Amino acid sequence: MRVMLRARLDTKTANAAVKDGTLLKIMQSLSEQLKPEAAYFGPSEGQRACTFVFDMSDSSQLPSIVEPLFQGLGAEIEIQPAMNTEDVQKGLSAL
Repeated sequence: MRVMLRARLDTKTANAAVKDGTLLKIMQSLSEQLKPEAAYFGPSEGQRACTFVFDMSDSSQLPSIVEPLFQGLGAEIEIQPAMNTEDVQKGLSAL
């Protein structure tokens, strides 16, 4: 299932992670693990943030995806199902 993960990073924790290289390592590792169809980085509500759109085949993957963000970056996480245009068309045609 395609999902969208949004993470807002704790500023103090992320500042330290930028200085010691942890932030880059976590983002690279996450990108390698998720193989996202899209990844975006920028500010959100005054904090560093990232958004990944990827396929999550099983909900048991969730802990391995979010724990590095929680533990390494003090992130607040939001994850939700997402559809592209083709998914919406397929879903609506089934009505």
